[in-house]
Amino acid sequence: MNQPPDDDSAQPTPLGDSAFVALLTECQLPLRLYISALLPGDPAAGDVIQQANAKIWEKRGDFEAGTNFKAWTMAVARFEVLNHRKRQARDSRLRFSDELEETIATELAEVNDDLAERQAALRECMQSLKPASRDLLMRRYASQQSLAEFADQLGRSVGGIKVTLHRLRTSLGDCIQRRLAATGDRQ
Repeated sequence: MNQPPDDDSAQPTPLGDSAFVALLTECQLPLRLYISALLPGDPAAGDVIQQANAKIWEKRGDFEAGTNFKAWTMAVARFEVLNHRKRQARDSRLRFSDELEETIATELAEVNDDLAERQAALRECMQSLKPASRDLLMRRYASQQSLAEFADQLGRSVGGIKVTLHRLRTSLGDCIQRRLAATGDRQ
């Protein structure tokens, strides 16, 4: 994996700032997914994403044009996650091994760049759901509650909520695949 050098000098990248910003913009979704995967359930993940973006910009002169930009940003982001963990050392949250973190970074760097298309398809498919179903999904996945607490809040059984959520996720998955296939057919 690419390691960002320790040199903190902010030399302009040989790509030029606008080209660098374009590459960085393209990497935002994978970067967000990577950091969120390494900090599951951590409300500070958004702050770490911002810190990683700031560090990537600060180190833009260290990026070698022609190399894998996404892998380089993941390496910088990983160091920001490690710095965050050092600050949170007394917290006993789930922590992945270094090997798993490198595997996630490598695989995300190699993932086809269709994440933005998948996200757009998800948004469209969410809009096609009935409002009550969409509201249920949004509330469930934005909630920090356990499934039992969530079911209790709705006055439903845990099993019933599980079945409903499974059906909705399956429906969304099918909808996303159809939209991506239709997009691929048009290209």
